[in-house]
Amino acid sequence: MTPTARTPVVLMCGIAGSGKSTCARRLESRGYVRLSIDEEVWQRFGRYGLDYEPDAYEELSEAARRTLDQRLSSLVAEGRPVVVDSSLWQRARRDEVKRIVETAGGTWRLIYLQADEELLRERLRRRAERFDADAAFPITDELLARFLAVFEVPSDEGEEVVVVRDD
Repeated sequence: MTPTARTPVVLMCGIAGSGKSTCARRLESRGYVRLSIDEEVWQRFGRYGLDYEPDAYEELSEAARRTLDQRLSSLVAEGRPVVVDSSLWQRARRDEVKRIVETAGGTWRLIYLQADEELLRERLRRRAERFDADAAFPITDELLARFLAVFEVPSDEGEEVVVVRDD
């Protein structure tokens, strides 16, 4: 990478089931380093409710987030393109990640995957049948409703909106 070039970072944003990991894996196949909070928790701590108590999730997730923030900063400083595979459901968190990218010498794109509730519900039902990092934290219909209620939809943040349709 030339000294004047800025390292590209794609910030995936959306509700669980919107397709963030699928998009992030496509970028990974093109040379981006994928940073996934779900995979970090899965690899370090295991599956929610099986390998650790549900009450520990917030603490473990926060530890994973700190690790990924450090990796993001290092990778960007090294000039390696990154895709952040996370819901980024709060504007404050999105702003924090943008600052990390910019401070390390990168430039970000915020991709918001917008999907309707029924599509999300169906995708999450199918996901729950798997045993992998994407399914490490089970999302019930009730939890999805809570996520939808608190999700801060990006607006005037430089976001690119992708309307998600069924597969």
